[in-house]
Amino acid sequence: MAQKLCARNTSVGADGIEFLERRADGSYFLRLFNADGSEAELSGNGTRCVAAWLAFSEQKTAVALGTRGGVRDCKVISSQGEQFLIESGMGVPQVKARTLELPEVGAVVGAEVNVGNPHFVLFVESEDFSSHGMSWQQLGGILCSSPLFLQGTNVEFVRVLNKGEISFRIYERGCGPTTSSGTGTCASSTAAIALHGCDTELTAHAEGGTQSVVWPSVGEPMRLTGPAEIVCVGKVAAL
Repeated sequence: MAQKLCARNTSVGADGIEFLERRADGSYFLRLFNADGSEAELSGNGTRCVAAWLAFSEQKTAVALGTRGGVRDCKVISSQGEQFLIESGMGVPQVKARTLELPEVGAVVGAEVNVGNPHFVLFVESEDFSSHGMSWQQLGGILCSSPLFLQGTNVEFVRVLNKGEISFRIYERGCGPTTSSGTGTCASSTAAIALHGCDTELTAHAEGGTQSVVWPSVGEPMRLTGPAEIVCVGKVAAL
């Protein structure tokens, strides 16, 4: 179902689909399936989209959403019609510096970050985010599928603009190059704060838009704020 509905040119088109389960005790649980049909632990943007849908359809201004990567609490900061600004609790990030040795690339210096799902973050200086003599899309594909990551990994290429601002590109596991990622924003910000001396309140720019992160200190939960918009409503008649 995810493969068919996520197809860009023949269906709705998406990076993935969130399946929302309403449990008997009143709680919610999400399962995320990527465009290639694989299941992921969670999506920061996807979780926020579900929170926006519940705000739009059921007027919920705060909700806790269970995921395979942990419970994520979301609250509506502001709304206007079908547009919402939502703050999400993203759990406690885990980060460690790591140098990878790849036969086709050589040494790649970066950081492993877990924000409920796995990421590898590397810092670049080039404005086109290229690194090691190749485009970020090429290197991202190599890193994402490297056997050094048993479950695969998401990959972010980060430029530090100043202490309070970063820009980044995303190669997403199960999807490929994409324009935005909530967990990618958190992973990039985690590495920038923990390893590059950036401020604990960061603005992160991706091709698909800007989000903001607050991480008071190592060992504490991170919070992510970003937009979500209801762009269409429909029913799947048949697949």
